[in-house]
Amino acid sequence: MHQIGFDNGRYLKLQSEHIKERIDQFGGKLYLEFGGKLFDDYHAARVLPGFAPDSKVRMLLELRDQAEIVIVINADDIEKNKVRGDLGITYDLDVLRLIDAFRDFGLYVSGVAISQYSEQHAAKQFRARLEELGLRVYLHYPIAGYPSDIPLIASEDGFGKDDYIETTRPLVVVTAPGPGSGKMSVCLSQLYHDYRRGIQSGYAKFETFPVWNLPLRHPVNIAYEAATADLDDVNMIDPFHLEAYGITTINYNRDIEVFPVLQALFQRIWGQCPYQSPTDMGVNMAGNCITDEAAVIAAARQEIIRRYYAAMCAQHQGLGEKGTVQKIELLMNQAGTSIADRPVVTAALLRADLSGQPAAAIEMPDGALLSGKMSSLLGAPSAMLLNALKYLAGLDDALLLISPTVIEPVQALKTVHLRRSDPRLHVEEMLLALSICAVTDPDAQAAMDQLSKLAGCEVHSTLLLSQADEATFRNLGMNLTCEPQYQTHKLYQS
Repeated sequence: MHQIGFDNGRYLKLQSEHIKERIDQFGGKLYLEFGGKLFDDYHAARVLPGFAPDSKVRMLLELRDQAEIVIVINADDIEKNKVRGDLGITYDLDVLRLIDAFRDFGLYVSGVAISQYSEQHAAKQFRARLEELGLRVYLHYPIAGYPSDIPLIASEDGFGKDDYIETTRPLVVVTAPGPGSGKMSVCLSQLYHDYRRGIQSGYAKFETFPVWNLPLRHPVNIAYEAATADLDDVNMIDPFHLEAYGITTINYNRDIEVFPVLQALFQRIWGQCPYQSPTDMGVNMAGNCITDEAAVIAAARQEIIRRYYAAMCAQHQGLGEKGTVQKIELLMNQAGTSIADRPVVTAALLRADLSGQPAAAIEMPDGALLSGKMSSLLGAPSAMLLNALKYLAGLDDALLLISPTVIEPVQALKTVHLRRSDPRLHVEEMLLALSICAVTDPDAQAAMDQLSKLAGCEVHSTLLLSQADEATFRNLGMNLTCEPQYQTHKLYQS
């Protein structure tokens, strides 16, 4: 079983207190750039076992009456239909999802900022859609020479052209669907406009990773590099912090590279910079809440292996580069791990070798390894999951929970009427069939009752799975990896 290594309650308390202190530092108004994912930070939950994926939102709920939220989206990302990889939806749709989610939590969204706006057609349509939905939309424009031309940036022809975002609360959380959206630029633009209006305000940054007070080569920080390998992010010792305080802290290359520019911008706007280093700008307290170092290291190593498989699959699908795979291979070596440390890989490959069929394996909460192979009725992931549910329910492995008389009409629907080439039931289709059987079969119901226990289980498939199967495993909270292989050699893979 996975060991808890992170105190989430302590984290919520320390984090909210630290942000309140930073608000007070700037006289009662703070723009907080929120990096990473607010609602569903599953990366943090995987590498810091005990961290709840919605921890950041729960922390904000401690500050609900003081906080408002601005969501930033890059107009070029709208134009390119950029997709959020973990959810499979475009950034513009994710903005709508985020707004709904914030509102469901009772948090106030004051508006949406479209950065890098230059009359892009899709961005104009999205703006109109947001306004039709009753949302306030603010436009921020490209600035020639950003971020190096400080005199231009901090002028009426730079930040001065941006729409000023009307805010009313002490804490303004600036977040986005993903990296490169323009959050920092929006924050700095607001500081410029506030200064021009005689409003005292400040800026801080909330990035969970890298964890500034863990060693540079700590597996948790290496796992962050693996997660952002395609972005060329690199963890580094913060030279500004070391020079100012004689203390070694960890940051990443982009913040370190841009810090001299930020210093100059602050000096241009305020006459002085409130920070001596990129680390000073941060407010993250995650490193102070680790309770079991060994558990965290083990979890981070598993995440690095998962990222390695994800990179190999992306390369095989033409969505990633060989260099990313090679980089993560080096990171695995630095973290002292390899694919041999992922038991489900060995179990899946062994089942495939013995059966001569594609296979999938799962590591159960008690550490048991189960597998399933492809048959005429079920795909390998479906067979594996059915075996796992029987195991959790204490049912005999040979027990037939779904009758062929239930599966065959579904297969006929798929192949005859929907013209699908593969008659086998995908994972979601298998679960639907099982739920129908559960109406009259107590054993099937007992199996269905175990679904929530699958969250956090490790899974490996000897084949790349369909998007539908990937989404089902993701929705169940399971950690999936796949061999970079398709079932057939056809050029078109659905």
